[in-house]
Amino acid sequence: MMEWNKLLSSKRFGMEQYHNDKHDGRTEFQRDYDRLIFSSPFRRLQNKTQVFPLPGSVFVHNRLTHSLEVSCVGRSIANEVTLQLRAKHADLPRNIDEIGSIVAAACLAHDLGNPPFGHSGENAIATYFSEEKGAQFQAQLSAAQWADFIHFEGNANAFRLLTNQFKGRREGGFVLTYSTLASIVKYPYESQYADSSKPKFGFFQTEKSAFERVASELGMIRHPEFPNRYARHPLVYLVEAADDICYEIMDIEDAFKLRLLTFDETKTLLLAFLSKERQERALNDVFKMVIDTNEQIAYLRSAVIGNLISACATTFVENEEDILAGTFQKSLIKKLPEPLQTAYAACAKIAVPKIYKSQEVLDIELAGYRIISELLETLIEATSNPTKAYSKQILDRIPPQYDTQSTNVYNRIQAILDYISGMTDIYALDLYRKINGMSLPTL
Repeated sequence: MMEWNKLLSSKRFGMEQYHNDKHDGRTEFQRDYDRLIFSSPFRRLQNKTQVFPLPGSVFVHNRLTHSLEVSCVGRSIANEVTLQLRAKHADLPRNIDEIGSIVAAACLAHDLGNPPFGHSGENAIATYFSEEKGAQFQAQLSAAQWADFIHFEGNANAFRLLTNQFKGRREGGFVLTYSTLASIVKYPYESQYADSSKPKFGFFQTEKSAFERVASELGMIRHPEFPNRYARHPLVYLVEAADDICYEIMDIEDAFKLRLLTFDETKTLLLAFLSKERQERALNDVFKMVIDTNEQIAYLRSAVIGNLISACATTFVENEEDILAGTFQKSLIKKLPEPLQTAYAACAKIAVPKIYKSQEVLDIELAGYRIISELLETLIEATSNPTKAYSKQILDRIPPQYDTQSTNVYNRIQAILDYISGMTDIYALDLYRKINGMSLPTL
């Protein structure tokens, strides 16, 4: 059984010897939040696709706005959980009140490892190794290392970005607190132990020992049914719930703004989350005062998110014992009460054909897939043959923090994946055009 007094640690990864409690008005967990906000990888999220192509005439969510919204929702869920836990237990640790700050920071970081062009970027990397020219490296890698590449996972890459000491950088990466780091790892096991039907995992081989350090410090237990996995840190469930709420509900609102869903379709989907009394208030009072359809949908979206925040917090507290014992198997969203469960399922059902398989989304995924694949092929070829004249030119363009000269093939490939996954959509497109002679720098 995990214990709250161990799960909430302000010790910083990579600066353990300097651990102390500062007294300047900010807690260590609030420092995590601030550190992430001011970081370059976080700023780059403004030019990474969430679902829809980046703004044309209509502004839709990118990874930055999504992460900020997830952070707001996550903090609200966690604060509600704190109130309910305080009412449930008399002997909670003093810093239980900090879980709102921890979850808010973890939510900011949860997508930092995602490559350009949304999930198609992840797919392009994975299939480059499993189906394309990257397959040639399988014989040079261990089974565990190979699994890292053919199941490339943005969540694992986020943990690497936050903890790895890149060349010329300080030990510990972002030097975040142990609790914030643990709260972003949705799949606390390595790639070779992932489910074949859903090959998700939480850390690469290079960060295996780092995660084990974090898990040991926080008293995270092994999964009771799968000894090669850890049970999740409890706050992961709150980060995951906030992400689930935002991407589903905000994608519905974006689809309305892009006219992929009609006003009546969107209104019907969102009203289903509300009680009869709240529905009547919206239709008979609010909609008569506010006649702008965008504002009407925004009001419904706000009400829906509020309901989901309360429901997820209550579900977490009701299942606290199972969560701490590592036996809770589902996400909080999948344990929602009715009618929220049915309403959420309806949104998910319509999202596939109307949103995720819409022409606009498929076009950006197809383009992104091609761009990522060609960048991988060119850059990995250069690291494999560094003495060739063209390879030298390519490698000179890669920032020195990435160890492309490593004698270890796994580390060289990791360096290229670090470089590409850190790119914005526009940077990746620009580099693709330049290495193919399709554009030249302006002089």
